[in-house]
Amino acid sequence: MRTNTRKLRTATACAAALGLLALSGCTAAETGRSSVVDGAKTVRLTVPSWVGAQANTAVAAYLLEEELGYTVKTQQMGEVLAWDALSRGNIDGILEDWGHPEEEKRYVDTKKTVVRGGGLGVTGHIGWFVPKYYADKHPDVTDWKNLNTYAEDFRTAESGGKGEILEGSPDYVTNDDALIKNLNLDLKTTYAGSEASQITAMQKYAKAKKPFLTYWWTPQWLNAEIEMVEVKLPEYKEGCDAVPEKIACGYPETPLQKFFNADFAKNGGEAAEFLKNFRWTTEQQNEVALMIADEKMAPEAAAEKWVKANEPTWRAWMPEK
Repeated sequence: MRTNTRKLRTATACAAALGLLALSGCTAAETGRSSVVDGAKTVRLTVPSWVGAQANTAVAAYLLEEELGYTVKTQQMGEVLAWDALSRGNIDGILEDWGHPEEEKRYVDTKKTVVRGGGLGVTGHIGWFVPKYYADKHPDVTDWKNLNTYAEDFRTAESGGKGEILEGSPDYVTNDDALIKNLNLDLKTTYAGSEASQITAMQKYAKAKKPFLTYWWTPQWLNAEIEMVEVKLPEYKEGCDAVPEKIACGYPETPLQKFFNADFAKNGGEAAEFLKNFRWTTEQQNEVALMIADEKMAPEAAAEKWVKANEPTWRAWMPEK
């Protein structure tokens, strides 16, 4: 993620993630497309690969369809590609964005094809973490200045004699290689391949009570299963990550944002009003994410269960009659 945003797979996949409805096509007019397809009211949403963001889309899609009578079509795509598609009108909304200043400047401020949709209500944070059972035995590991002392404990067959920092997908853009170089750390990034594979590796380490160091984030449902402690990196200050190869600071707190195609925001009727109003807490997002990832519920089923138990919350999102 550039400026601390997780980047998803860069290849656009014309299929929904985790059982959500597939998008019917990958082409569209350049901009300002109406939200009417084949005579039906249709809303198009991107589905990021991480489970918390999938929870957003699942609940929004369920309510749009069951309460407001829309058809919701979803598409999994990389974050930057999603911005491009949003500008063209291929999709109507991004419900969880971790910060894309270049795209905001291009599409929101200059082209004005995308508009800000307000906060999601969830604050995200990326950092380096170790399991609490390890930090309890070695309290000073939580200061980056001491990581070289413990690098040997984090070595794996893949880390080439250095301590491993476990990463997720290679398509997640992180600052970690620059941090390792600029802070002179005896570490090496290795990639699990995906969020799911990273979680599997972390669960395996935790079950055996083995030490590990990982690039990780909050909110994340796994934090309720494996208690993690953050390693304190040099303090983040505005602009300290402006030059990627020179980054030597940690990651900021990021209030997650929504963005909409400008035409959809203006002419999208009740759907647009509902999505602008959609705002929930970290705990609520984690509740749905846990059902999807840990309890192996289909996203639609998890959304339905949450909606039935939380009517006072979502009623406040509904358009005024």
